[in-house]
Amino acid sequence: MPGSPKLKPLCLMKIMLEKTDAQNPITVPEIIAELAEYGIKAERKAIYDDFNVLRAFGIDIETIKTKTVGYYVASHLFDLPELKLLVDAVQSSRFITSKKSEALIQKLSTLTSTAQAKQLNRQVYMAGRAKAFNESAFYNVDAIHEAINNGKKITFQYFDYDIQKNRVFRKNGGLYKATPIMMIWNDDKYYLVAHCDEHNEIRHYRIDRMCGAAAIDENGENIEQLDMAEYNTQMFGMYSGELMQAVLSFENSLVGVVLDQFGKDVIMRESEAGYFDITVDVSVSPVFLGWMFQLGRGASIKGPKKLINAMRQLLKENNWNYNR
Repeated sequence: MPGSPKLKPLCLMKIMLEKTDAQNPITVPEIIAELAEYGIKAERKAIYDDFNVLRAFGIDIETIKTKTVGYYVASHLFDLPELKLLVDAVQSSRFITSKKSEALIQKLSTLTSTAQAKQLNRQVYMAGRAKAFNESAFYNVDAIHEAINNGKKITFQYFDYDIQKNRVFRKNGGLYKATPIMMIWNDDKYYLVAHCDEHNEIRHYRIDRMCGAAAIDENGENIEQLDMAEYNTQMFGMYSGELMQAVLSFENSLVGVVLDQFGKDVIMRESEAGYFDITVDVSVSPVFLGWMFQLGRGASIKGPKKLINAMRQLLKENNWNYNR
């Protein structure tokens, strides 16, 4: 109950965690005044005894001597730079809605002192970027994790948007049923990789385009474990397309770009002067072809012929858009 002496150590811990850090120590008279706000009377000697209890509990309380003697928590659960990193990740994530981002950042702010939390609040005002519309996407993730951990299938609705930004459900709002395999982050979007019952094959779904995902009491299919790193590399933005082995050529100046996309294990073979070739499996999709196109003359497709023709067709169609 408020004001009970039994609560004094807990209230003291709360005060120390919320009010103090290395730049903001607190004196014993200030602590006594803070405890009084909780209706708790305290004496100086009792505060020192409580400090020892908190230290034994694992709270890192240090002393600093200037004109007065101050006390502060030297080690919070997260350092300020770590919290800034987490806040930046939450705020910049397109998958997390603005409303949920704000709520998460407020929770992260409670993991440090009030003074340091003000620096996190400033992190909120970052350059604007597009955020997800679908608030339920955050809870879809939890339902998918539950199904994966318990080996169960899930059901969900899947939708697109029309030009009025209204949801248009696929299958006329009918439920999809699938065995979730894994979730992966690709091109700043969150995807579910799952075995679809209806098509009896592995497919991927944008989690922010799912609605009402729920685990059901039906055992999932026994799916052979996928190499997610390889799968992620092949799919290029998670666009479906025919999978084929491609021979690609790049200028030597693009080594870093190739490593970023295909990983450090990709084998690079010197070809003509200043160029190297790689052989990789890719999904023939507009995203892959667009990625190659943006590298300009420094990148080209050597084979197979079908992939070269796909690039030619894409260039022809885009050329038509700007010459009509």
